[in-house]
Amino acid sequence: MADPILLARHGDTECQLLPALANRHGLITGATGTGKTISLQKLAESFSQLGVPVFMADVKGDLTGISQPGHASTKLLAVLKERGLDAPAPLACPTTLWDVFGEQGHPVRATVSDMGPLLLSRMLALNETQSGVLQMVFKIADDHGLALLDLKDLRAMLQHVGEHASEFTTQYGNVSAASVGAIQRGLLQIEAQGGDRFFGEPMLNIQDFMQTVDGRGVINILAADKLMAAPRLYATFLLWLLSELFETLPEVGDLDQPKLVFFFDEAHLLFKDAPAALVERIELVVRLVRSKGVGVYFVTQNPLDIPDTVLGQLGNRVQHALRAFTPRDQKAVKSAADTMRPKPGLDIAMAITELGVGEALISLLDDKGRPCVTERVFVLPPGSQIGPITPEQRRALMADSLVAGVYDEPVDRDSAYERLTGRAAATPAAAEARDGARPADRAGARPGTAGSMADEADDAFRQSKPLPGREAPAPQDTSGGMLDGLKDMLFGSTGPRGGRREGLAETAAKSALRSIGSSVGREIVRGVLGSLLGGGGSSRSRRR
Repeated sequence: MADPILLARHGDTECQLLPALANRHGLITGATGTGKTISLQKLAESFSQLGVPVFMADVKGDLTGISQPGHASTKLLAVLKERGLDAPAPLACPTTLWDVFGEQGHPVRATVSDMGPLLLSRMLALNETQSGVLQMVFKIADDHGLALLDLKDLRAMLQHVGEHASEFTTQYGNVSAASVGAIQRGLLQIEAQGGDRFFGEPMLNIQDFMQTVDGRGVINILAADKLMAAPRLYATFLLWLLSELFETLPEVGDLDQPKLVFFFDEAHLLFKDAPAALVERIELVVRLVRSKGVGVYFVTQNPLDIPDTVLGQLGNRVQHALRAFTPRDQKAVKSAADTMRPKPGLDIAMAITELGVGEALISLLDDKGRPCVTERVFVLPPGSQIGPITPEQRRALMADSLVAGVYDEPVDRDSAYERLTGRAAATPAAAEARDGARPADRAGARPGTAGSMADEADDAFRQSKPLPGREAPAPQDTSGGMLDGLKDMLFGSTGPRGGRREGLAETAAKSALRSIGSSVGREIVRGVLGSLLGGGGSSRSRRR
């Protein structure tokens, strides 16, 4: 079993975190400047020394010093001597730097499909109706085999669904053009905040967060100083990461020590304006991810920032000073005091307002999983450097990283955007080809078709007319030839040049044939067009 983590001390009183119970989660709270960052850094480097990988967001940009050995300043040595504490031994932790924007660390990416409609709705601040439309778009993309990888895929899919809304209404439901427009506007805002660099491939492999070097756990630090300008993107990314851990890691039960410890800094952003469905999901993941061997620690200023359903899952507590300047602050002090196990002779509510920098009220779980009595103690300083590293040190860390070159170059493979735009580009060419083939050569028309029958009728009509330049011979004015003339007129005769001249009977027969052929051709054409257009032919053909 791993050795306990000595977190704080005051005289003979020590507060030790048991690694086997570190996956029961925790909470670090306190006002600005009271020592939350030092407590977080001390816990992180202690987990790393045990061989436990750690993930944490660097909001202020000063956690990267954990990668370098520390040197106690004169001021720090004086404070430690006053509190009866020893100076820590210098140490450095293996560190991997990450950055959603790919500037201060290796890029972190997720695909749109993997993010899912629920978290995207949270990121875009959609209402219930708009969220329903977004879920419908995801469903249509899945049913039609269209991969949603980056934002341009989602934008193309939204446009496609909006333009063909009537085709999807029966199977999927109504698609509101206003909702599609609202989602598109939200995507434009995310792109303006740089979120388009977060969506894409290669997507982060969660196993790259769970590496060790020489028996020490790797500290994964997300550069979040710039990301805090887009708080919804920051909160959604952390929630997606926690969901990935929950869905990817296998069940392991209670281990001697966690497989990964996850620190949520500025945790109030996770729950600010979050819909009830999302809060329920966070509470579910926090409750169940314990059995995956993951410990989750929320870091925030006020314990009221955490919903009660989530707060009840956090067994290890580190409470720094709170300032009771407003009624809400006073309520927060009372709430924090009521949630910690009391100690005889210690007024917790009063102590919370009196704590100095680096001093805290701590209640950790004992070996039976019960909260220990609350102790007023001094948090031990970390052995690593306190404060940020230089740009040269940052570049050196990135060059020597275990994932150097793995995520640096984006990959843009065929997906919904390419397929939809490719289909749109092919449509005009196909239409042009069809239009060019419409005036088909009548000589090549298949026998029995409407076109061939109409052509035969037209030929018959043309053959009934005299050829140009051919004049009918003058009739002979003899009584003996009268019957012959009548016969020739009815049944035709041979012209003076040997040509055939039609009689009235043949002309009438061919005229009738022409009429029949034209009528049949028209009826067939009407029937074909009617079946294509859904009209069932003309009213005349239906009456017949």
